[in-house]
Amino acid sequence: MTAPARWLVRHEALHADCKVFRVFKEHCLHPLDQREGDFFVIHSHDWVMALPITEDGRLVMVRQYRFGLGNLSTEPPGGIVEPGENPLLTAARETEEETGFTGGKATLLGTCAPNPAIQRNQCHFVLLEGVRATGQRAQDQHEELQVLSIHPRTALQETLANPQAHALALLALLQLREARPHLFL
Repeated sequence: MTAPARWLVRHEALHADCKVFRVFKEHCLHPLDQREGDFFVIHSHDWVMALPITEDGRLVMVRQYRFGLGNLSTEPPGGIVEPGENPLLTAARETEEETGFTGGKATLLGTCAPNPAIQRNQCHFVLLEGVRATGQRAQDQHEELQVLSIHPRTALQETLANPQAHALALLALLQLREARPHLFL
């Protein structure tokens, strides 16, 4: 069996500008057998999911309404990495804006492609160890966030038990467990 080939993009055009992402229509050519096809690819800035841990080992999370799900979701704070911004700084910024927790030592735990079938961006998982509540929040206009401080083991158990769990939140928690297993005892 031969390995799959990398298709060649012959033409790319903006199909839809959707504020937080853009959809492009790509006309592609298979380099070996000359098959052609049109494919839609979402372009977005990278994302970050922060894993803020307090000095006493609690994980700071947020509960918010998610329009795609049509329901509430409990997940780590996170958001869009601005152009040129370091994901470690994004994690600290988003944590402060969404939760009012600041400080801590930032460590990149990992990066993934959220949905490589249709998306070009990456999601970065950043541990923030030793955060403290300052009370200074700056939520976006449409955000309504409940801040939670829970044991990491409880967060993982509840996420695993929820069939509507945010998949990237689950992966972030698994990355945290791999990097800091003592937090889950």
